Amino acid sequence: MAQTPTATVPAVPAAPVGTRDRIVIAAARLLQRQGYVGTGIKQIAKDAEATLGSVYHFFPGGKEAVAVAAITYSGEEFAEVLREGLATADDPGAAIEACAAELAVGLRESGWIDGCPVTAAALETLGTESEIQRVCAAALGSWERLVEEKLLGSGFGATDARDVATTVISALEGAEVTAQVNRSEEPLRAAGRQLARLVGSYEV
Repeated sequence: MAQTPTATVPAVPAAPVGTRDRIVIAAARLLQRQGYVGTGIKQIAKDAEATLGSVYHFFPGGKEAVAVAAITYSGEEFAEVLREGLATADDPGAAIEACAAELAVGLRESGWIDGCPVTAAALETLGTESEIQRVCAAALGSWERLVEEKLLGSGFGATDARDVATTVISALEGAEVTAQVNRSEEPLRAAGRQLARLVGSYEV
């Protein structure tokens, strides 16, 4: 008996990225690769294929306003990577080690240039009361909460979960910088192994 041909559903074309989003994504990538100080508003416009007028239309506050939006975007982007990594294993130590390994591979594949834009911007604006500092702190806090939730779900007490989550994010951020400087995955992979041991040392 001949089979009835299955009707194919036409693919839904991806929605075009708007000008504002292109500006934010371009700024996020530039901050990631060359930091806040090294990134100029003209370069952001060029990489976003937008006019300077468009940049100032969407971001009247200029470079700082663009950076705030870009850091917020990057923070959410990394949160999704972290969320997916933490879901790879029930054991929180193994999941955290997997996250570190994923970061290591991504950094190597970028040629050691795609570091953390949140850390870079935070360090360059230390000692200021800028909005950049606020969104950097918010991003780091959101990442810590994701790890904390994983640990709480694995039976950790509230205080231990909070302290270990802070340690995990601090260690990964520092290891990423060290990996970039040394052009090696090992600092991140070593951090992942030791963080897994730390998590495994708790009786839950």
